[in-house]
Amino acid sequence: MLYSVYAESTPNPEVMKFVANRMLVDKPIEINSSKDAQGITIAQELFKFPFIKTVYINNNFISIYKSNDINWEDIAMQLRIFITEFLNDNGIKNYTEHIEEKSLTEKKEKKNREFSSEEKNIISILDEYVAPAVEADGGAITLKSFANNIVTVELKGACNGCPSASVTLKNGIEALLKDKVNKEIVVVSE
Repeated sequence: MLYSVYAESTPNPEVMKFVANRMLVDKPIEINSSKDAQGITIAQELFKFPFIKTVYINNNFISIYKSNDINWEDIAMQLRIFITEFLNDNGIKNYTEHIEEKSLTEKKEKKNREFSSEEKNIISILDEYVAPAVEADGGAITLKSFANNIVTVELKGACNGCPSASVTLKNGIEALLKDKVNKEIVVVSE
């Protein structure tokens, strides 16, 4: 069965989500330059396009952050066709299977870090209530830290730099955590 890919807009006007009918990676990764793309062939090829700033790959989608001097209507079809042909020419594989990327190493260290019971509760709430919606929009959210009632989250993919992220953080995530954890919580992004 061949790959098929469709393009989907995100709340971030600079990011488009390209969704495949098969899994692409077994671990999410955000790539900010062609240098960082080493070992991830699809990202290496995408960074050859001069208008691509960031590539975020998770499960079965690729979120592409473009430069603001070009419109999606001028490049979305070109990118969709390119991604589809690239995937089909290279066969079914896991694009992050053999990489030792700094961000993946940091993520592994975070997973090995001992979280407090409050932090584990916050992570659980983010994973259950927030992560699915954020992923549907082509992004990701993770707990960076929790201290003195301040929850610091890290936004990736389409969420990073999204104009509506601050509203989502305050009206959505902060309200949810105030309701479920502590009324004094303040949410900020790094």
